[in-house]
Amino acid sequence: MSSPPVRRADKLMAEAKIDKLLSTGYCGHLATISPDGSPYVCPLLYVWLGGQVWLHNTSARGHLQDNVRHDPRVCFEVAAPGEVFAYGRYECDTSVEYQSIVVFGRVAIIDDRPKKSLFFDALMAKYHGNDPTRPKGFYPRLDAVTVYALTVERVTGKEQQLPSTEMQWPAADNTKSPEALPPT
Repeated sequence: MSSPPVRRADKLMAEAKIDKLLSTGYCGHLATISPDGSPYVCPLLYVWLGGQVWLHNTSARGHLQDNVRHDPRVCFEVAAPGEVFAYGRYECDTSVEYQSIVVFGRVAIIDDRPKKSLFFDALMAKYHGNDPTRPKGFYPRLDAVTVYALTVERVTGKEQQLPSTEMQWPAADNTKSPEALPPT
């Protein structure tokens, strides 16, 4: 099955920016498919590691794990908002600077303890930084979590850059419906 074309090709994000947002994004949303065919989305902290999206959750069976075991096809989204800006004379002529990525692929449960530890090393480095007063690489509850690795099959990234001040309202009038008259 071929991928649908991206409707706003003018908003496509360069590969280097996709990699940067995947590396630095705070939280992502993992979409899975339930056995009854209904979608399920779960917000998760993650790391971009070795060209894969790595995530974790409890080892207790629940909606997310049941869905992944049912169907490994998933979709993962990361977005970063920016400034809101006006581009035209009406209130609805307003937009927002943003970056967003959608990753399509298949997710696998990682049971290998050294790989799970590697994930947590990367997770701690991303979200906590360096604390020399605490032992590194010590994960006594490793069996209490499930680690997932999402293998990327396709990724799309879009962005809206903040226009220069000269291209924003009121310096420039880029009203989308110039013939419309405001209510009196």
